[in-house]
Amino acid sequence: MTTQSARVRLLSKPGCHLCDDARLVVASVCAELGETYDEVDITQESELLTRYGEQIPVTLVDGAQHDYWRVDASRLRQALTS
Repeated sequence: MTTQSARVRLLSKPGCHLCDDARLVVASVCAELGETYDEVDITQESELLTRYGEQIPVTLVDGAQHDYWRVDASRLRQALTS
């Protein structure tokens, strides 16, 4: 699995409209709080595809799964400020 350096990681795949929506929320909340995020295409890593293929988009905060399918801005903000 790819090493995570950002506090928030978005697991996504091409052509996923929920991933597009999640990306906007993650980018907005991280910019607001001065946090970093990165994005990983799960189709490039078989382990991630097997584990998360039916849940994407998935957000990880500090390496732990936080949300999947939809990203709630308030919930993400709370996780990053607690």
